Amino acid sequence: MTKPFRRPKKRGPAPLADKRDQYLRLMAQGMSNSAACREVGVNRKTGNRWRYERKIVDRAGNVRIYAPITEQPDDSTISPRFLSEDERIVIADMLRAGASLRAISRGLKHSPATISREVRRTRDERTGTYHPFRAQRRAAVRRARSKEGKVRRDPELKTYIQQRLDQRWSPERISQDLRTAFPDEPDRHLAHETIYQAICLSYRGGLERQPETLRTGRQARRRRRRGDERATRFIDPGKLIHQRPSDVDDRQVPGHWEGDLIVGQGTRSAIGTLVDRTTRYVMLLHLLDGKTSEHVRDALIETFAGLPRQIARSLTWDQGSEMSRHDEFTAVTGIPVYFCEPASPWQRGSNENTNGLLRQYFPKGTDLSSFTADQLDAVAAHLNSRPRKILGWQTPPSSSLSSSQQSNDPVLRRSLESARLDLDPPEIIADLGNPMSVRSCSHPASHGRWRRQDETLVLADPPAEPAHPPGESCVSRGDRSGSTRNVGWRP
Repeated sequence: MTKPFRRPKKRGPAPLADKRDQYLRLMAQGMSNSAACREVGVNRKTGNRWRYERKIVDRAGNVRIYAPITEQPDDSTISPRFLSEDERIVIADMLRAGASLRAISRGLKHSPATISREVRRTRDERTGTYHPFRAQRRAAVRRARSKEGKVRRDPELKTYIQQRLDQRWSPERISQDLRTAFPDEPDRHLAHETIYQAICLSYRGGLERQPETLRTGRQARRRRRRGDERATRFIDPGKLIHQRPSDVDDRQVPGHWEGDLIVGQGTRSAIGTLVDRTTRYVMLLHLLDGKTSEHVRDALIETFAGLPRQIARSLTWDQGSEMSRHDEFTAVTGIPVYFCEPASPWQRGSNENTNGLLRQYFPKGTDLSSFTADQLDAVAAHLNSRPRKILGWQTPPSSSLSSSQQSNDPVLRRSLESARLDLDPPEIIADLGNPMSVRSCSHPASHGRWRRQDETLVLADPPAEPAHPPGESCVSRGDRSGSTRNVGWRP
């Protein structure tokens, strides 16, 4: 007994599979992607996914390749957006009949600008006559020919760009670096959008597209949407961002900082981030025991305790609950805290950009409590050694030291020069992957009250005795020690 013949199943839901077939027929007829998608009733991005190969890399590093549904249209096929030979013949006939350009555009359903450009560019200079066949030949010569992208056809350039991507450079930074590395070779000067396309589109450049290639970790760009407005909770109306001194907005005076938290897996762990608005210098807060308002307050007090007044002038934060004890921080340090408006992260643009850079070192979903304070310092030092476009492609320390206002200050010079560490990204990442679990404990069991003296914060009361004999090892909570920064604060 023979089995009945069954047609192979189409991929995807039945209605969508039918639309794929219709899309294929329209593309074979020479229709553009946009026109075919409008005719079929799908999004243009869906059409592009059907048209080209898709490569998706998940966070685990698994690569999935989706073969194209349709082949790329042949170069000989002309899109309906352009004038065909028959339409050029109609233009010549209507011009001989005395029709206006707008009448011709209405008859052919093309823009009047298209008809005007066509007649002006291809009219005979001596007689003023429009010749349709000559115009068709000229159009065929002017048409762009398909060719490989600059990155794909230049192996040396491809290797150079890939090495910079492996060092976590952004495409825009690489674009600027190419002009310095190849000053006499303009063909190798690429726009950053060209590098983005070489990463995301395999047929344009063939660069490796891994989750860590771009700092966002995403495979495609997504729209940014503004969240719902929220009412202020613990914020004094006099402490909103519009009440800041004018020198904060000018970015001419260092010492005005922006801060935020980047959270880890399940929002259970976090790292505090601080960036100076003028120098773009970065400091990280080690929040070993949690990210409550008490922990953030203590970490901020200790961090700013080591800074002189001239580089610790103000702090701008969002309206997260971790800063609900901002008044206690200000009372101890004398540093005012200003808050952004609800759902307005762009008001702390420097800090938001820095948080994006830090995600290259701490991807989303990482347990941030497993990193030690020394490891955070290494990441901050490496980030401070990267050239920035806003600083004229200098590093934050070098750009700060070049300012005559700051270079004469030995305290500020030491603070900025401390970030000059010659570490490669692989070393740092390897170090981050092996956090120490046990270290010698150097912090006391309890701490006294802080007060300001001679531009620094000191302990007004002596601390209590440590909870264990001196020199004995201390295992921190969850075997995640390595921090000597967890300073308590008693009101």
